[in-house]
Amino acid sequence: MPSCLSGKKMNNKQNILLAFYGDDFTGSTDALEFITRAGAKAVLFIEPPTAEQLLQFPDIDVIGVAGKTRALSPAQMQEILLPAFEQLKASGAKQVHYKVCSTFDSSATVGSIGKAIDCGATVFPNKLIPVIGGMPALGRYCLFGNLFARMGIGSNGKIYRLDRHPSMSKHPVTPADESDLRLHIGKQTEKKIGLIDITQLDLPVEQWKEALTDEEVILVDTMYEEQLTKVGEWMNDLEEEKTLFSVGGSGVEAALGNYWNEKGLLTKVSEWKKPVKATPLLVVSGSCSPVTAAQIAWAKSNDFEEVIIDAQKIVDEGTVDAAVLNHVAVFLQKQKNVLVHTGSKQTENLSSEKLGAALGIIAKHAVLHSNVKRVVVAGGDTSSYAARAMGIDAVEMIAPIVSGAPLCKAYSKNKKINGLEVNFKGGQVGAEDYFGLF
Repeated sequence: MPSCLSGKKMNNKQNILLAFYGDDFTGSTDALEFITRAGAKAVLFIEPPTAEQLLQFPDIDVIGVAGKTRALSPAQMQEILLPAFEQLKASGAKQVHYKVCSTFDSSATVGSIGKAIDCGATVFPNKLIPVIGGMPALGRYCLFGNLFARMGIGSNGKIYRLDRHPSMSKHPVTPADESDLRLHIGKQTEKKIGLIDITQLDLPVEQWKEALTDEEVILVDTMYEEQLTKVGEWMNDLEEEKTLFSVGGSGVEAALGNYWNEKGLLTKVSEWKKPVKATPLLVVSGSCSPVTAAQIAWAKSNDFEEVIIDAQKIVDEGTVDAAVLNHVAVFLQKQKNVLVHTGSKQTENLSSEKLGAALGIIAKHAVLHSNVKRVVVAGGDTSSYAARAMGIDAVEMIAPIVSGAPLCKAYSKNKKINGLEVNFKGGQVGAEDYFGLF
């Protein structure tokens, strides 16, 4: 796809505050939510936007790109990220953020955060690359470099050190075996990683540099919500008239948003119109998370019609049975809520690309052949492929539902998809009755 570099830079009147690149779709909508809550006009695109696309949003403050690098090898990531970062740099944004999952899902071979850091260091001029470790609003806490995570975002689940987390320690692609983010990321890059720890956060930001020596990457502890404003101030000071490249979960958007609110650059949105429930509702899930499994069980016991797809067959053959497509459409035509998922047979790691694309094909067919107006997609690794298969070009936040997974409006060249209400949720998001919120 042509980039915003083709022909000319973006219109300077747009004054882009922030551009972020998400490693998957659910994580990208998470970042979209927190910067939109801060009052920014933010749009999340499937690919780096063209100048023509940006003309549709003349008052845009923040550009997001929902990537798929979380499921890719380092070589594949580099091929995508280097030109993408150049395009985002050309936006003139003072801040460019590589958005990762709040649990830093990655390894040296899949979704490498270290490779993303290396690519960012190639494109952007900042000497220090900040890595924001926690996001309190999502139940993610970084303490002395170690990450702790609540079981289920938007729930009252227990908090575990990441390498002892019942779900993340057993992730089918990138199981968490190390909670110290310096060691975790250090397996993926040769850059020296330092830390601004919880005790140093109480100091004025101008004194934070006293904790640093020759590090190139700086992890920042984040334990409490009120600390984020100071983190945003520090990131703002690091700009030095240049684009600052950073890494982390949506704590980056929360930190910058809080700081810009304090300085009057943005006005926080405190009230949202509550969306009415949709009938019928379509849910498609490729998640293996026990959190999502509990939500599926809840839906089955609350009158959702269940359609189980054979994930292994889809991956092996690369197609979706016509009978499945028709089955889903018929239920929706009868005004039944429908849940499409892979069942208990999916016990091993399968192709996120093929499974995600299949879920997207099912969802698109349902929208084209029924009166469904709202779709929920569950599963971080598969979400980016599902969105692409649905023909979505961009999304904009409509309303918060559960922290990190807002309800959005889709933009598409397909008239039936354009305007569709969509919710993309990661496997760890939500309480058991999550699907009942829609």
